[in-house]
Order: sequence, then structure tokens, then C-alpha cells
Amino acid sequence: MRVIAVDPGYDRLGIAVLELVEGTEHLIYSDCVLTDKKLSLHQRLATIGDHFKKLVETYTPNTLAIETLFFNQNQKTAMGVAQARGILIYLAQKQHCQVYEFGPQEIKVAVTGYGKSDKTAVIDMVKRLVPNTPQNALDDEYDAIAIGITCLAHHGRNQ
Repeated sequence: MRVIAVDPGYDRLGIAVLELVEGTEHLIYSDCVLTDKKLSLHQRLATIGDHFKKLVETYTPNTLAIETLFFNQNQKTAMGVAQARGILIYLAQKQHCQVYEFGPQEIKVAVTGYGKSDKTAVIDMVKRLVPNTPQNALDDEYDAIAIGITCLAHHGRNQ
């Protein structure tokens, strides 16, 4: 199983490509795509869509792992993130990827064993579980790797 994992957003898009190698999670690619705040939401969505499409074509994943949307206090932001998720899911489906969605607590349990772990604990465990994880990445990139770990833990060992 090769998974492209996404921490969705239109401002910052965390993205990682992982697969199991001899029973261990192996990071093939990771990044945090930043969009220009001066651009309109539509232009920012196009930017992340174009970037994601290139990655799917380059790395040929068969699975998309994406974080579920949870509403915070800013509904405008949540709507933009929902639109970004829609684009990414659509593009993954066009490439015949199986789509799995995971909630924040589910990801924390899979990575740290505790559903209320803070960001520091998640990042620390990501670095321990995936040896070639970048040491100085943005939170969104680490979150994408954590989402990929979760997907592989839930579904990757069956393939």
C-alpha cells in the first residue's frame, strides 16, 4: 500500500507519501504547501489542487488518507478547508485511490497511544516511528505523516 496522506487546508497543506517496507513505515515524500495569502480563495484552492495532482501522478499512491473536518469557531475557515478537502478527494478518486478519513483523536491514538496527546507528543512519536522524518518541518507536515501512519496501521498490514 502506498498512501498519500493529507492534513487539509488552503493556507497550509501538509502532505506526505508513505508505504510499509518490511513492516516499517517508510516516508517517501513530505512537504507543507504554503499558498499566497494575497491570492483569492479560488486561486489558493487551484494552487493546492495543482500541487496535489502532480504528486499523485509522480508517486502513484493507491490510497488517500485525509483528516476529517472538525469545526472550530471560524466557519469561514472551515468552509475553505472543506472545499480543499473536496478537491483533494476528487483528484484522488480520479486516480482510483481508496479514500480513508481519520479524526484527530483517532490519529493521536494510533501515533501516541493517547487520544488527548498534544502536538509535541505527536511530533516526537512521528520522528520515532518514521526514521527519515524531516527534523525541522511545519506542524502540518508532521500531521500529514501522522495521518499516513494511522492509515498504514489500520489498513496497510492487510495488503
